[in-house]
Amino acid sequence: MQSTTVIAVTGGARGIGAAIVDRVAAAGHDVLIGYRSDHGAAEAAAERVRSLGRRAVTARVDITDARQLAEFFRAGEALGPLTGVVASAGAVEAVGHLAELDPEQIRRDLEVNLLGPVLTARAAIPYLAGTKGSLVLIGSAAATIGSPGTYVHYAAAKAGTAALAVGLSKELADSGIRVNCVEPGTVWTDFHQDPQRPAKVAGAIPLGRPGDPADIAGAVNWLLSEEASYTTGATIRVAGGL
Repeated sequence: MQSTTVIAVTGGARGIGAAIVDRVAAAGHDVLIGYRSDHGAAEAAAERVRSLGRRAVTARVDITDARQLAEFFRAGEALGPLTGVVASAGAVEAVGHLAELDPEQIRRDLEVNLLGPVLTARAAIPYLAGTKGSLVLIGSAAATIGSPGTYVHYAAAKAGTAALAVGLSKELADSGIRVNCVEPGTVWTDFHQDPQRPAKVAGAIPLGRPGDPADIAGAVNWLLSEEASYTTGATIRVAGGL
């Protein structure tokens, strides 16, 4: 039977992050659940973890704030040594053609979706070095599609996230830390300002349907596992063929 290990998930209260929390708990891990504002959803996720016989800690964290990230990882020390980190937190405020978007919303989107993963990785490295752990960054299929007319700045940030995984995988290899990226396509979550957007774009997806958060969680769980012990610097597209 797999020994208990500790996985930290930012953005773990809702959407893809919550599905990842559920999946890693089902695989036998204790979980540190990061959330920005929805305390109730974070506690509900923690209760699902506990119902599986695993332990959970919730902690509020703004991933663009290095001090809060340090506090977040310290909160997880009560669970034991950290063996995996999933940088799942992300959001988009500015949607539409670039020339029409509010510069401050663009700035916030770039901070959350690129600076956030960078700072999350920075804060996680000392913990993962002690366990030769695994870091999984959540990117987006937008990184190569570009998302014209929707959020090209977000696509650019996610392209940076994929580049971060490649660079860090080489930088941290001597420490035994594996770094990989998972790129979801259009998934049924409350990420979208238009709740029906996944259904509206389904016709453009080769497999003919939007993804489910559990589709993404399975790939992340594999990258965290010993089965992926020789995988680092990889970007896995889970996007229905996009």
